[in-house]
Amino acid sequence: MATLNPAGRALIESAPLAHLVTINADGSPQVSVIWVGLDGDDLVSGHLDGGQLKMRNMAREPRVALSIEAPGSNAIGLREYLVVHAEVTLTDGGAAHLLHDLAQSYLGPGTEFPPFPNPPAGLVAHYRPTRITGVGDWAV
Repeated sequence: MATLNPAGRALIESAPLAHLVTINADGSPQVSVIWVGLDGDDLVSGHLDGGQLKMRNMAREPRVALSIEAPGSNAIGLREYLVVHAEVTLTDGGAAHLLHDLAQSYLGPGTEFPPFPNPPAGLVAHYRPTRITGVGDWAV
């Protein structure tokens, strides 16, 4: 298992969009843009619709990657980014609460999210890092 260092944790806490790469049944990649947060050493994301392709892919094949662009550049001008290779575990329920919490950073304080009454329980994806790479202070 790999662990995000303080610089990686700070990037995640700054509410960047993450590109989630899952593996389709035919072996091809599937990419989705998601919100991510932290739960201890895991990254987490909430999903109201468990039937989406990314959710079916993660249930079948738990190896995923998350690519996150950072706002800065390094000394030679390369744009910084974080890549987290992870094993995902899906848990039932809690998605609406997590999405509401993440919306406070992604959309702004006081945001009501999901934007409709009685959202489904959904699923929470817990991403346990197995390898951390990229360009920036988080790469080990």
